[in-house]
Amino acid sequence: MSEQLTLQNETTATAINRVNANYWKNKNVLITGITGFVGSWLTEILSSPQINANIYGLLRRQSNPNLRNIQHLLDRKNIKLIKGDLQDLGSIVNAIKESQADVIYHLAAQSFVPHSFASPIDTYSTNVTGTLNMLEALRLTPRDVALHYAGSSEEYGLVIQNNEHYKTMLLKYNTILPAPNFDSNNNVINEAPIKETNPLRTVGTSPYGSSKRQAEDACRTYVSCYGLDVHITRAFNHTGPRRGNEFVTSEITRQIAQGIKDKRKSVTLGNLDSIRDFTDVRDTVMGYLAVIEKGTKGEVYNLASGKGISIAELLEISLNIAREQYKVEDMKYQLDETRLRPTDLPVLIGDASKAKEKLGWDNHIPLNRTIIEMIQYHLSLLS
Repeated sequence: MSEQLTLQNETTATAINRVNANYWKNKNVLITGITGFVGSWLTEILSSPQINANIYGLLRRQSNPNLRNIQHLLDRKNIKLIKGDLQDLGSIVNAIKESQADVIYHLAAQSFVPHSFASPIDTYSTNVTGTLNMLEALRLTPRDVALHYAGSSEEYGLVIQNNEHYKTMLLKYNTILPAPNFDSNNNVINEAPIKETNPLRTVGTSPYGSSKRQAEDACRTYVSCYGLDVHITRAFNHTGPRRGNEFVTSEITRQIAQGIKDKRKSVTLGNLDSIRDFTDVRDTVMGYLAVIEKGTKGEVYNLASGKGISIAELLEISLNIAREQYKVEDMKYQLDETRLRPTDLPVLIGDASKAKEKLGWDNHIPLNRTIIEMIQYHLSLLS
């Protein structure tokens, strides 16, 4: 297992070397969603001996919490888990007090888009009410604490690209508000790649995207009304080792790893046409750190590669790696209609020029390397 994860460890070490250790050393950092995908990577980087921040993780009260993503970190003396619940305002107030937090990363969310269609009430409750309780707890805290709110590219909803696309979408949805902008020749102005100033459309989005947008609106309200120090990012698709199996990059790499092990011949997926913008999770974490260090409160910063890739292309990249490195041949795509969403945004490509200019942030880890590490990670789980 350790041999398979060597490349992952090298990439992580390189990311740690990019962190401003002087800023974060001995900072008290409270993380909601610490056991999740991004939370575990943020914890791994900030709790490392080179950085040595004090990490407090808000752990939901339950008899058997899933600690798999952070199990390898729990022997670090600068990590402490605090029992609490985002639906319970008092427990959040207590967590902030116990941790004496300088910075809070609010990462806990119901983030799986298909689940949001099946369970919208759970999604809104977790993402909106949980965020409101966090904001209110900060308002009641008699000390300055910086909060990072992890928004999402799903908040943008439908992105109009040209006249033909606009006509097609009008036939599908009847009304699109706000309407796109037109040039002097009455042609639609392409809204991609997506800037922070793009419209946030309900049309075409999911209950997840809608809930994240409502929670973000609450963040800005608490900034303007109460002066809270809240910093907002909208990360586009971030991926890497430890990504949940329900997400497409993990679906692909997990099935390929299984094929390497047992010679299976198919990769079962839903829609291959969607175009997404993928960033390695460790680069996303660097953006989360940079926005606290250099961002302006209440401002929004996209974190994106600026490169669109279809799920079909992502699959082909992954299969090529399997062929070249593991001599796996003849794996084919197989459609699973149960994986198709009621609505699926055709294109999400971000423009991160603001984050690059204002925060000094950028992507460093190539997608190919991330995919290789994900295949290795899933192989390690099978060994």
